[in-house]
Order: sequence, then structure tokens, then C-alpha cells
Amino acid sequence: MSPSSPTSRIIRLATRGSALALAQAEKVRGEFARAFPSRTFELMVVKTTGDQLPTLSLVNPDASLPRGLFTKELEVALLAGEAEIAVHSLKDLPTDLPEGLLLAATPPREDVREVLLYRAATVPETHPHHHDWRPGQREPLFGEPGLILAQLPQGAVVATSSTRRAAAVKIVRPDVVVVPIRGNVGTRLRKLRDSCDFDVTILAAAGLLRLHFDIGPRGELRIDPRLPASSRAEVTPPPSGLLATLLEPEQLLPAVGQGALGLEVRADDDDARTLCLALNHTNTFAAVSAERALLSALGGGCQTPVAAYARVLGHQLRMEAVRYFDGQAIVAQGTRPVREALELGREVGARLVEGLLKN
Repeated sequence: MSPSSPTSRIIRLATRGSALALAQAEKVRGEFARAFPSRTFELMVVKTTGDQLPTLSLVNPDASLPRGLFTKELEVALLAGEAEIAVHSLKDLPTDLPEGLLLAATPPREDVREVLLYRAATVPETHPHHHDWRPGQREPLFGEPGLILAQLPQGAVVATSSTRRAAAVKIVRPDVVVVPIRGNVGTRLRKLRDSCDFDVTILAAAGLLRLHFDIGPRGELRIDPRLPASSRAEVTPPPSGLLATLLEPEQLLPAVGQGALGLEVRADDDDARTLCLALNHTNTFAAVSAERALLSALGGGCQTPVAAYARVLGHQLRMEAVRYFDGQAIVAQGTRPVREALELGREVGARLVEGLLKN
């Protein structure tokens, strides 16, 4: 076989270097290897603008942030021919892709729910709070299993870097204080355990699952007990003393594309497109296409306070969406045949715009 044959070339998967990004990309690489055992797939770590600005606040919707904070450099690598496929958390990928690139596939979507994380009431006496707290300071939260947003104490402090989560929390609990937080999943969990500056944080269930974390019967965050013993040694466990509560979409609607991965390729790379199609999950692709069409119709980016969740029900695609604006939640929904995913997104987006104009 000629060295220039498409089947002989190494397929490089561009990814960010965080623990979560690497776990996601390695899972995709493994799926490619199983589907195409005669091909070679390698990870290529790329540092993005968002990675290089760890103190940048993402929670202020008025701030002028560059688009594609966590994706641009991966796309540059694609266009330069340094990688064949970019693996993204789809909620980070802007809807307007650079010319010459396209979203080729979405593997099966992971859990779309959000997770409320907080310190357990049984936190050990060694916690800094027990020896650093002074009279007059705000009393930090140490909660019981099953805590939800409505049960947070008056004036609780919620740490999030998401404008959507911040706006949604303030709708449910106008009294709480929202503060920004940056860092990868492990960093945020350690900050939650070790600091009394905030009480709870909210993370995507999909990210915790991809890091092989699990929520135990008493709400404890732990390594997934179903993980083979041979693999457990390679997993960094979550900090001890943390509890987690799953929030249903009805309680907190997820971000556009949440729980889904996106495989982006050059439009003229037929080989890479064919490889990606083998990993594509049709229902996931339809759902996220509708959600992304909605976001595009609103002219928004990844930091626009918009939530949307589309799901396939039989031959129909149903979507609920929320646009947060000036302390209000503008709600819209719609249903269309699965084949009309883009039309559904635009239709529900138009309803949100109409609702905004009325307010």
C-alpha cells in the first residue's frame, strides 16, 4: 500500500489538556481504534486562549470576551493541517464555524443534568473552617444529602463561571450571591472543599461521569464503583467530604450541547469525515443541531445566558429553551419531526426573540 494512501496516515485528534478534555478525547480515540483497528489514532494536546487566561471572569455577560475561548486554537491546528479531527465539549463550540471546517459527528450524548456540589455536614474537624472561622464572619454551609437550590440558606454564595447558571440561580433564589470560579473540575472541587469563600458550585454531570466519578447512596461524590479495579488506580479520586445532588432539567435547564462531544474536521477531508460518521449518534446529532440552530438564531455565543434541551421522542424532536434577560426567564418550546431539527431550532429561537421584545 502506498505511504500516501489515506488508510496509512496517522489521524491526530486535537484536544485541550485538562483532565476532563483528555478523558473525553481518549474515550473517542478508543472508539475510533475499535471501529478501525487497522488505523492509527493519536492525541495532540493544544493550549487554548481560555487555558492561558485562568483568571478571566466568564460570568459577566457585559464583558467583551473573544469567541471560541476553548476551541479557536484547535481549529487553527485543523486548518493548518496539524490535526485531522478536533474533539470538543460541544457546549464550548461556537455555532459559526470558520470557513473550511464543519461539525462531522456527535457520539452518543452523556447525562445532560447539572449537579449541585457542596460540603458535607460531616466534614472532618481538620477542615480550615474549624480553626480559621472568627465571630462576625459569614457562617459557611455544610449540608445534608439531597440539598437543592430552594433549600440554600439565606444569602448563600454560589460559585459558577457560567452566565446561564448564574442567571438561573438568581431566578430561583434572588437572595443568593453569585461569584466567579475558574479552573478545571478537580481545581473547582478542591476549592469547594478547602475554602469557605463560597458554599456551593454547579457542574455538568457529564464531566463528572467522564472523570469516572459517581454519586453514592448518601450523596457522596466518589469514584464510580463499577470501574474495574485495574482502572481505578489511574483515576484521581474527588476530594473527600463533598456531597452532590443531581438537578433535573425541569429544575435547571442545561446549556446548548451540554453532555455532547463534537468532532470537527476540515470540510475537504473526506477520510476524516468518513471516520467520524462511524461514531455519529443520529439522535444526538439531531438534538444538538436544533439547540445550536436556536443559539445561532439568537445571535449568541457560548457565554450567552441561554438554556436549551432537545430530545427525540419517537419520530418527533421536542425542545424546551430559556433566555435569561434582566432578571427574567423567557421560556419557549416546540416540536417538529426529527428531520426538521434546524427548523425547530430557528422556530423556538424566534419565539424567544418575540418574548424578549414583549419584555
